[in-house]
Amino acid sequence: MVTIYSRNQKRIITLSMNQKTLNKLEYNKIIAMLEEQASSFRGKQLCRRLKPMIDLERINTAQEQTAAAFTRIVKKGRISFSNAFPVEESMKRLEVGASLGSGELLRISKVLKNTAQVKSYGRHDTQEELADCLDSYFNQLEPLTLLCNEIDRCIIAEEEISDDASATLKHIRRNINSINDKVHTTLNNLVNGSLRTYLQDPIITMRGDRYCIPVKAEYRGQVQGMIHDQSSTGSTLFIEPMAVVKLNNDLKELYAKEQEEIQVILAHLSEETAAYIEEIRTNYRVLTDLDFIFARGHLALSMNGSRPTLNLDRRIHIRNGRHPLLDARKVVPITVTLGEDFSLLIITGPNTGGKTVSLKTVGLLTLMGQAGLHIPAADRSELAVFHQIYADIGDEQSIEQSLSTFSSHMTNIVSFLKVVDKDSLVLFDELGAGTDPTEGAALAIAILSHLHNQGIRTMATTHYSELKVYALSTEGVENACCEFDVESLKPTYRLLIGIPGKSNAFAISGKLGLPDYIIEDAKARLSEHDVSFEDLLGDLENSRRTIEKEREEIQTYRREVERLKHQTRQKQEKLEEQRERILREANEKANAILRDAKNVADETMKNFRKFGKEGISAAEMEKERERLRQKIKTTSAKSALTPQKPKKAYKPSDFKLGESVKVLSMNLTGTISSLPDSRGNVTVQMGILRSQVHISDLEIIEEQNPYAPKNMRRTGGGKIKMSKSLSVSPEINLLGKTVDEAVAELDKYLDDALLSHLNSVRVVHGKGTGALRKGIHEYLRRQKHVKSYHLAEFGEGDAGVTIVEFS
Repeated sequence: MVTIYSRNQKRIITLSMNQKTLNKLEYNKIIAMLEEQASSFRGKQLCRRLKPMIDLERINTAQEQTAAAFTRIVKKGRISFSNAFPVEESMKRLEVGASLGSGELLRISKVLKNTAQVKSYGRHDTQEELADCLDSYFNQLEPLTLLCNEIDRCIIAEEEISDDASATLKHIRRNINSINDKVHTTLNNLVNGSLRTYLQDPIITMRGDRYCIPVKAEYRGQVQGMIHDQSSTGSTLFIEPMAVVKLNNDLKELYAKEQEEIQVILAHLSEETAAYIEEIRTNYRVLTDLDFIFARGHLALSMNGSRPTLNLDRRIHIRNGRHPLLDARKVVPITVTLGEDFSLLIITGPNTGGKTVSLKTVGLLTLMGQAGLHIPAADRSELAVFHQIYADIGDEQSIEQSLSTFSSHMTNIVSFLKVVDKDSLVLFDELGAGTDPTEGAALAIAILSHLHNQGIRTMATTHYSELKVYALSTEGVENACCEFDVESLKPTYRLLIGIPGKSNAFAISGKLGLPDYIIEDAKARLSEHDVSFEDLLGDLENSRRTIEKEREEIQTYRREVERLKHQTRQKQEKLEEQRERILREANEKANAILRDAKNVADETMKNFRKFGKEGISAAEMEKERERLRQKIKTTSAKSALTPQKPKKAYKPSDFKLGESVKVLSMNLTGTISSLPDSRGNVTVQMGILRSQVHISDLEIIEEQNPYAPKNMRRTGGGKIKMSKSLSVSPEINLLGKTVDEAVAELDKYLDDALLSHLNSVRVVHGKGTGALRKGIHEYLRRQKHVKSYHLAEFGEGDAGVTIVEFS
């Protein structure tokens, strides 16, 4: 049954999809394939009951569920629902207060275990995974772990209760084992001792639930005890010796107590289970619903299906659709449109060319789509929602009803025409066949015109040329054909829309060996109109093949262009990666050189201070300068940079004391501290670094440098003071800067403070999160010229200020 909602969603109409059509289109075979994918009893039932729906909202919901299941299967693999056993009968018994047997309780335990497995499967592994429509199902599941564990603890198997199920049961079974041991010991002593000569066989056997020994009939009076049985010949009596009668009685009594305790245990478990009747019912229902949904997902995966887009505009556009019952490796995909530019499609072509398969493919994929199943077609395929599908396909001949093929087909068609409406899809196979060709073609045109005038979506296959002309001359009607290769005498099974099929009877007959004179005679018997029409079709076919070939060439060129573009893009990306890597390595090398230079400068500063204080000789100072020059040369060589050349050649007389210059090899600016010597070397002061440089490595800076030292004057100990140093503040404010910005500014400030011979400075960084303070302290800890640093005292800035003292 299928529910139809009216457009105002107020009336509900119930119809049944035409069962004959379902059989003709082999929908039942698809359902059989679907049922194989389900693993639970109710899941298989739901598969068998699946019918095409006609409510678009319900169809889209089912399609969304199938798509969600398909995605989960691809990501996580299959999940089994085989332990989702039916539990409704057990739940009804619990509702009336009855106790369940061990088998029923075990089945409930398995359902709960399956619930836990499915619940775990349904969880999203990462937060990036998007929620889907199946989450609501997984969220309803309640594993009831405590109840499941309790059942498993008490029940080992359907016929076996655990000793640990209760303390009483454990005590009873311990007594049973003890008495059993006593019985066996007593009987073994009798069998292997005084009674050995009276026994048929030295064995212990059971009769009923009593232990017995086989005694020869003639020694009946020699063995005291109770007779429980005898052999068929009467020569052996099975006697329970008096020595074990009481033990056996005790044993029987204990067995009875054991069964009573088992019933108590089962009643207790049933009582615990009864508290979760609704949860267990919900678990079973959700598990089997998910089994049904995942069966649809498995089917979609097995046939490489995709989700179609459903519409109410009666528009069909199947892209590369395949009949799901044919071998996917051999079937040729077809692309079919209907209901957009035309509402009637007439397919022509030779027998076994694929006309009927095309017809069935459209009908079956429509049924599958409306049933919420994915279809074996390319993405973005569209299907219309039809209330009914009527199919007249196959041989309808009936011997019992004395109906010919034509009569049977016509009876079927008449039944269609009585109820067909604009929400129907009609499929005709060989319409008008089985009777006089002229009359059959006329009837076919009349029937198709009747349906076309009502706007009913229709597909029909035929051999009649009159129907080809009708399609060419009627608006909203389109021709199609199944391609046939005359050279190989084989159909290609490709469906070509917009092209009428050409009759290949003469060409096929000639290929098969029919004499030419007979073929020529046949051609002569055709009317001039027929010949012209066939020639026109032949020209159209040749033009189509030419266009198809050119289109393939264009596609080949386009693919080649795309490939070259892709290669170019890859090369560009590779070049960008290489460029970034080279720049990154260069920056790393430059940073390493700068760090090395900073360390050298720090050491130089320290040494020159020491020289000034200790009165070291000029020779020692020169030796230290030579060592620094060698250090700079080594560092310059490591940088692997091509030295720059000055813009023009300079003479020694061009350099004046105090003039600003650029040291090209070091890419640093400085001032001339001494005039060129006989070898062309001058002394250049670069910040805290002083070095001898050849004039060929210098370039005079024409513009006035705002940082150039003014009013230089020599002081004792070979030191140089600059007037700029007099303006250095004893405090630097780094508030609001990042760690990198602050460290860079602090580094320059400390150099200026050292040149100014400040003993200590204040660094204002603020309290904040402490990240800036920590970064500054980490920097200060690595500086060799920093003697110590500490936070300011209370009232002087506290933790927001660091006092730095120089060595």
